[in-house]
Amino acid sequence: MPKKSAARPGPAPSAPGAGEALRPRLTREVADDLAVDALPRDRAGKPPFDEAARLREAGLPALLTPPGPDGRGTDWRTACAALREIAAADSSIGELLGRHYALSWSPRFFATPERADELERRAVAERWLWGGSTDLPGAEPATGPGLTLTPAGGGYLLDGHAALAAGVQVSDRLVLGGVDTATGDWLMVCLDPERPGVSADAAHDRLGQRLTGAGSLTFDGVPVPVDEVLGTVPRDEHAVSPFATLAPLALRLALAHVTLGTAEGALAEARDADRAAPGRRPGAPPDEGACPDRADGDPYLLLAYGELVTAAHTAAVVVESATEALARGLAAGRGFGVEERADIAVRVAAAEAVTGRSAMRITTRVLELTGGAADPLGLDRFWRNARVLTARTTPAHRLRDIGDHYLNGTHPPLTLRA
Repeated sequence: MPKKSAARPGPAPSAPGAGEALRPRLTREVADDLAVDALPRDRAGKPPFDEAARLREAGLPALLTPPGPDGRGTDWRTACAALREIAAADSSIGELLGRHYALSWSPRFFATPERADELERRAVAERWLWGGSTDLPGAEPATGPGLTLTPAGGGYLLDGHAALAAGVQVSDRLVLGGVDTATGDWLMVCLDPERPGVSADAAHDRLGQRLTGAGSLTFDGVPVPVDEVLGTVPRDEHAVSPFATLAPLALRLALAHVTLGTAEGALAEARDADRAAPGRRPGAPPDEGACPDRADGDPYLLLAYGELVTAAHTAAVVVESATEALARGLAAGRGFGVEERADIAVRVAAAEAVTGRSAMRITTRVLELTGGAADPLGLDRFWRNARVLTARTTPAHRLRDIGDHYLNGTHPPLTLRA
């Protein structure tokens, strides 16, 4: 694995309430920093070593971890607000952080409470950036043969291949699922990606989300001590505890916030461009209903922005509803039930469907409103990023689950598959 860029230690909140007090300032500072050179970095499309170093220096990975009784970490609602703000500036880094935050809950989903507390304390102290995937082995056949864990020397040897959408070369810890070759059980593990036997291959020439650090990892006899096994997943995935099945829902909702943030960022940049250069759209006919005393008084432009802002506000309401529901589920812990999980799954599905459609509509219309100004504004990057984010899910499947639940009372599948 290539060495990660060094970064000065950032502030790790330890006093009660520190996370809540630091989050707005740190998020705004990081977002402003990323926005300054977002376009040239997107065009370069290099692995996000520098970006990850900026995040660590600011202390944001340590802050975006599950909340603890000693004041560490950030609650789900506050973290999602931070993800949207970062995504508006740079949606690739928003996705990197969104996956980090969702995966940082993995010890609570799969390990004992004592082990989860130990890992979370260490993650905050050492400023880990989490990567990996909680998908069950074989959940995505196109990504390769999956991972196997062979018992050896009181632990395991990890072999196989994993394709990841983010954090391949910059993560400090990986959460992965593999098959125990002796028992056939599915095991969730947490390991250091810089261990010998791990090799990385970055993805190149992506349409969008170019700075997430997507790529693939190959494991060749990588030693995994038994204390790095978070837990065993039942062979019948439908026997997995309802609380553990919040793992994929947490990731999906985090990415919905990133998608919404991407749309909001596109809208804000288009607005700023129109304010700076009113009436610059090529070929626009004069309009007798225009308002000459305003920066841009074209009534059709005002109508277009009104429609797009309304679409963004509507998506935000649906996303916030899902966020509140998931926050309650996470707070319930292992006392969480099947009915509650079904309600959250439906709300998350609705959030994905609405944000996906709104993001594509907003980012496409923004290009039209600015005369297709891909250069020098680079607004096309918002459309490309939204396209990649929304292409990972099929809205018809989500809407079908919602309809089946509403009409027939059927629960969405109780599964770890995203």
